[in-house]
Amino acid sequence: MNRFTPGNEVELLRSGAAYFPALVAAVDAAEREVWLETYILADDPAGRAVVEALVRAASRGVAVRLLVDGWGAKHYLTKRLERQLGEGGVYLLKYRPEVQPWHFRSHRLRRLHRKLCHVDARVAFVGGINLIDDMNTPGHRPPRVDFAVRLRGPLVASIVQTMQRLWALNELVQFRTSDVPLFPDLVPTGRAGAQTAKFTIRDNLRHRRDIERAYLAGIRVARREILIANAYFFPGVRFRHALMDAARRGVAVTLLLQAKVEYPLLHYASRALYGQLIGAGIAIQEYRRSFLHAKVAVIDDRWATVGSSNIDPYSLLMAREANVFVRDARFADALRSELRAMIDDGARPVVTRRRLGRSLASKALCWIAYGIVRAGMGLLGYGGNEWWGGRPRKR
Repeated sequence: MNRFTPGNEVELLRSGAAYFPALVAAVDAAEREVWLETYILADDPAGRAVVEALVRAASRGVAVRLLVDGWGAKHYLTKRLERQLGEGGVYLLKYRPEVQPWHFRSHRLRRLHRKLCHVDARVAFVGGINLIDDMNTPGHRPPRVDFAVRLRGPLVASIVQTMQRLWALNELVQFRTSDVPLFPDLVPTGRAGAQTAKFTIRDNLRHRRDIERAYLAGIRVARREILIANAYFFPGVRFRHALMDAARRGVAVTLLLQAKVEYPLLHYASRALYGQLIGAGIAIQEYRRSFLHAKVAVIDDRWATVGSSNIDPYSLLMAREANVFVRDARFADALRSELRAMIDDGARPVVTRRRLGRSLASKALCWIAYGIVRAGMGLLGYGGNEWWGGRPRKR
């Protein structure tokens, strides 16, 4: 894990329209085991299709394990689906169950945000797509736009080990008897293609900054282009400065961000950074055609990433996340083509200070939101000067 490994087959999947049929087909072909992790499992057409596939697999004698985040389970997983899974023989476990919603602790923000699956340690899926229908976007224009990858090859072994370890840990802390080892061996899988890739996670122990470091390593060696699509973009000072430094040395840096307001505080806080970024020569495109949920990037001709991690304090400082980083020209070109098409067909550039909304009230709203987010993170004990640095300069 966290090292580039050759011999993989990595296929880009755009949104649920491509992801769910591929996932269901893999589960239907399972012979021994299916492991699935998700933040959200919704009782809608997509969620029900996946649940039915899991139950079909369990009925054939396949060991099916499903780990759902506790917050996601509380707000999306219905009793009907939970009963269907249990009666169908699927092992369901909730990560940090929400048992006392009125009793706040900062560690409750450490959610399971990654989306992973492996089938028979032969094929795996990694990305940002929850088990929720593309058209199920309350308050937003559908469809939801997101990405995942289907993987075969040596990288699958790291994904298997990672999922086993988290499952065993959760059974341990919930005082359940487990037949899954807490420290599973890495069982190598054979070559399946010609692509070089690495699997990188973020947790709250040994891998706290691994995803951020992988991004920064790619940004610092960029020579021509950096194209980032991210639904929730509120980077720390190191990430911001790395992007601005790249733009100043002539790299074309483009950010494709969500135009719609989903979380108002974070939305307006991120806009406090726009002036600084644009002033450094970074192009910002706001996606307006539908609901952007992507967490992907392309750098130059051979570097790309797809995963669950946003570029914000929640993903980079608190949640469990997982990304795949790929060094392959064909894959990078495929992802770049998707993002360029989205920019051409559904985005609007933020090009002038007037476009940023430079009224006194607008500027005050952005800076108040920024201050609240920064103060809140400080009270929770996250970030500090290493994340925030100085206050961004107004432009």
